Amino acid sequence: MLRLKRLFVFCVFAIFVITALSFWALRQPGAGTALPPPPRAEAKLETLSAGISPAVNVTRNADAEWLIQAAAQTGIPARALRAYVAAAGAANGSTPGCGIGWNTVAAIGFAESAHGAYGGGSLSPAGQASGPIVGPSLDGNGFAAIADTDAGVLDGDARWDRAVGPMQFIPTTWELAGRDGNGDGRADPFNIDDAALSAAGYLCAHGRDLTTANGWTEAIYSYNQSDSYVRQVRGHATSYAETTGTIG
Repeated sequence: MLRLKRLFVFCVFAIFVITALSFWALRQPGAGTALPPPPRAEAKLETLSAGISPAVNVTRNADAEWLIQAAAQTGIPARALRAYVAAAGAANGSTPGCGIGWNTVAAIGFAESAHGAYGGGSLSPAGQASGPIVGPSLDGNGFAAIADTDAGVLDGDARWDRAVGPMQFIPTTWELAGRDGNGDGRADPFNIDDAALSAAGYLCAHGRDLTTANGWTEAIYSYNQSDSYVRQVRGHATSYAETTGTIG
């Protein structure tokens, strides 16, 4: 009888442990929660003159007519859309195995700042945000607690870090991932060209293949560890691709 009781207790304990481990595994990105990637949208690019190739490390711009039409179809400001297309092209050029579409970069831009329009702002012809796009203090009150790391240089907060710019980078991440997307010699998180290129490079990091469910989900989850955020980005990325009809 004692052996049977011990066996019963052991079985109950084993079931509890297995259930807990299964729940934990399902909560990990790419482990049971991976979503099919959205269609990869392609942009029509500027036509090059016969016999002329773009210079090394220079990404071709989106075709002007396509840009105007796609902006009208999607509601994405043309200046932001141009940056997203260039960012995806540059990221795929430097990491050919990534397979990121401009629509994924654009969906991040919408989720983070409504393409730079957060708080009634806009983007200048040079791609600069009209006002500082700064997120709430990461003081542990509803957000992660991240003490100041940049002496308030980027976010104006010398006590806590805040996410900044149209793609909402925290200072520590910008320090690692920030890139110069417009060729002016500096990486500025408040410039859409720089921010979009940095976001695309960040998503493509670690050899991720965004044409796969696990690769795409892991990339978006690394940007914001929220299941609802991943679903939101996927929904907008899919809509952008289907609306423009430019699916690769």
